[in-house]
Amino acid sequence: MGWFWADTAKPVVQSGLHSYPEADATPPPGSPMHAATSSPPTYPPQGSALPPSDGSCPMKAPNTPLDSSDQTPKLTLSKLNPLNYMPSDISQKRTEHQTVNLPVERTVSSIPKGDASGNWEYPSPQQMYNAMLRKGYDDTPEDAVESMVAVHNFLNEGAWAEIVEWERRFAKGLGRAWQECKRGEEGPSSAVGMQSNEDEDVVPPRLVKFMGRPDKRTPKASMLQIMGLIWPKTYGGEPPFDRHDWYIQRQTSRGKIREVRYVIDYYSAPPEPTGEPVFYLDVRPAVDGPTAALERMMRWGGDVWYKASGAAVRENTPR
Repeated sequence: MGWFWADTAKPVVQSGLHSYPEADATPPPGSPMHAATSSPPTYPPQGSALPPSDGSCPMKAPNTPLDSSDQTPKLTLSKLNPLNYMPSDISQKRTEHQTVNLPVERTVSSIPKGDASGNWEYPSPQQMYNAMLRKGYDDTPEDAVESMVAVHNFLNEGAWAEIVEWERRFAKGLGRAWQECKRGEEGPSSAVGMQSNEDEDVVPPRLVKFMGRPDKRTPKASMLQIMGLIWPKTYGGEPPFDRHDWYIQRQTSRGKIREVRYVIDYYSAPPEPTGEPVFYLDVRPAVDGPTAALERMMRWGGDVWYKASGAAVRENTPR
């Protein structure tokens, strides 16, 4: 999940309660998507400070200007790509005991890089297979890898679409964001003309770096698991099978560039009656400061207010 590399079919996904369908890309039993209890690789702690790309990895403090950095070396990460914490030398070569020819072509994503050098690229099926072998998933069916790549790419595109929507609302400040949030999640869709005029000066975000953290459950996911024990009919369900932290570049209303961390929880659900797999993506800004907390409260509270106050009914009533 989330394996973009900086060097040179569609499942049903509900992302932020928005759904996306897919027909034939079913994750195989050997895929890490089904390994919620498997032992994932150990990633650096969230607060680790890492150096620039001289062999070690830069990680700035969340929500701080991009030019601030800490030069403390982390030699244990010297072989990892500093932008995605994956090995930077995954081969395109067929493995010795491989029996299926896998494509080596890579797909360019719709997600722009933080350095404006183009868009991130997804790994080829051959690279994905080699990476999984390197991570210990040696029981992965070779003939399922292409479907896994299709699911992987589709989920990442859905996650990015959610981040873009968050940034469209909040990049220009809380005051402007509230004017839209108070109309709820459905309200803005009825004001397309207003959005198109106001969004012209919103600079699209860019993905600076990211990391998978399947071994570190988010506070929200932990709380939902506790609530599931108390109210199983309402909140019961499996914990997320994966968690990512994506660091994006935001340009504020004053033209200042800031780095904002987003957390993404990946959930699986029972398949559709037709057999398509179902996933849920919970995408939101990490609460690294009061601004991110307010953004989450405004978007959730605005939707609750919009529905509870009867605004939806009033706006749809002919006058």
